[in-house]
Amino acid sequence: MTSGLPSTKISTLIGDFPHTRAFRSGVLQSPSVALDIAPFPVAFPAFSRAVAMEFDVSELSLVTFLQARAAGRKLSLLPAVTMSRFQHPYLVFDSAKGAMTPKDLEGARVAVRLFTSTTASWLRGILVNEYDVDVTKIRWLAHQEPNVPEWTDPPNVTRVPKMDLSEMLFSGEVDAIVVTPVPTDPRIQPVIPDPVAAMRSWQARNNAIQINHMMVVKDDFAESNPAAVREVWRMLKESKRMANEPAEKAAFTPYGIEANRHNIDVLINYMVTTGMIPRRFAVDDLFNDVTRTLA
Repeated sequence: MTSGLPSTKISTLIGDFPHTRAFRSGVLQSPSVALDIAPFPVAFPAFSRAVAMEFDVSELSLVTFLQARAAGRKLSLLPAVTMSRFQHPYLVFDSAKGAMTPKDLEGARVAVRLFTSTTASWLRGILVNEYDVDVTKIRWLAHQEPNVPEWTDPPNVTRVPKMDLSEMLFSGEVDAIVVTPVPTDPRIQPVIPDPVAAMRSWQARNNAIQINHMMVVKDDFAESNPAAVREVWRMLKESKRMANEPAEKAAFTPYGIEANRHNIDVLINYMVTTGMIPRRFAVDDLFNDVTRTLA
């Protein structure tokens, strides 16, 4: 039985993952909220629109969120990870042109879709902290405009027209690329040696996962519609439960503040170290009065 009251319409951006599918597809219904889902099966093409505050609730790159908060956007985290992965395999080179180690990246040209992408940002932190690479000496080529317009790429970034990254690598225009998925061409090899072992070692030492995307909510929407935000949270949790993913896979989309506190803090440390955000955020300050109470 419904309350008879009109549903709160919520403009929503969220990608299609197993754990979000019931939420996104309409399988899950609510008597109190109506989700207006943006037509993006993957969310990153609309991240700039999320930064422009077009959505009440949205999936967003965690790096973009931190930069948006630094630029004054009134957005807060919902404690739901939509995507995470270890980034080590996605920095690759053309082995036909010789060997390359992480330290060889100093002075090298590296192409990437977006300089501030989460994968590239994690990788810079990994290179600094794990391999003693001076990432300011890497010459980055990127074709996408930053999602946060207040952000200014550093001097070692050159904006280029959109090009096929693999083609740039094989032509010798660049020395390495950050790309996902990694092309199957056997010439393409990871810059970080034995990336699977490196991933396991990093996780063991840091006791963390590498978050790519989380859910966020506009602060004014949360303030005026706290019950609606709590209902969205209930639906997200139920969607994740319905996916019934194996524990090993489900561990890469943890829900809850405490489950994510350390994961978020590791990225904050990397972003401060590599100059991607101007100050260190306290994790609790990234949530608002409504989302801070979700469990």
